[in-house]
Amino acid sequence: MANRLVEKYKNEVAPALKEQFKYTSVMQIPKLEKIVLNVGVSDAKDDAKAMDNVVEDLSVISGQKPIVIKAKKSIANFKLRAGMEVGCKVTLRGERMYEFFDKLVNIALPRTRDFRGINPNSFDGRGNFAMGTKEQLIFPEIDYDSIDKIRGMDIVIVTTAKTDEEAKALLTGLGMPYRK
Repeated sequence: MANRLVEKYKNEVAPALKEQFKYTSVMQIPKLEKIVLNVGVSDAKDDAKAMDNVVEDLSVISGQKPIVIKAKKSIANFKLRAGMEVGCKVTLRGERMYEFFDKLVNIALPRTRDFRGINPNSFDGRGNFAMGTKEQLIFPEIDYDSIDKIRGMDIVIVTTAKTDEEAKALLTGLGMPYRK
C-alpha cells in the first residue's frame, strides 16, 4: 500500500519540480531522504525514569524504537560525565518517513498553539530543513495524562535537493505550511 503523500509526490510534485527547475533527468528531481527526530533529556542524570518515558513517547510518535544517545565528553559545569545518557533520536526512512511527514504537516502542526506557519529561513544551505517543537502533545498518539513532563523535540528533514530554493519548493509541494 503506497502512502497518499508518495502518490502526490509522483503525480504532482515531481513533474512540477522538473518543469520549474528545468531538470533533464528524473534523477535530478529532489526527494525526501530521511527525517531525524531528536529529544534532549537534561533531567536524565537526576531521574533514571525520565529517559524511559522519552523513549516511550518517541517510539509512539515515530512508530520505531529510538536509540539512546550518550555524552561523548565530560562537562563539569553541567555535571555531566562521559557515557551518561543525554537524549535519544530516531531516523525515519521510506514509508514510515512519509507517514510521519504526512502526520506532522496535516495533524500535528495545526494543533500547535498560535500556529501561523513554519519559519521559511530554517534551511541549512544544502537543502535540509530543521525545526523544533515546544511540546510532544501536538501529536495525537500522546495521551496528555500519561506524560511526566512536557518536552520539545528537534525535527530535521533531509532532502536530496542541492539548494534551499529546490528544497523549499519540494516541501511546499508536499504541503509544508510556511509563514508568509
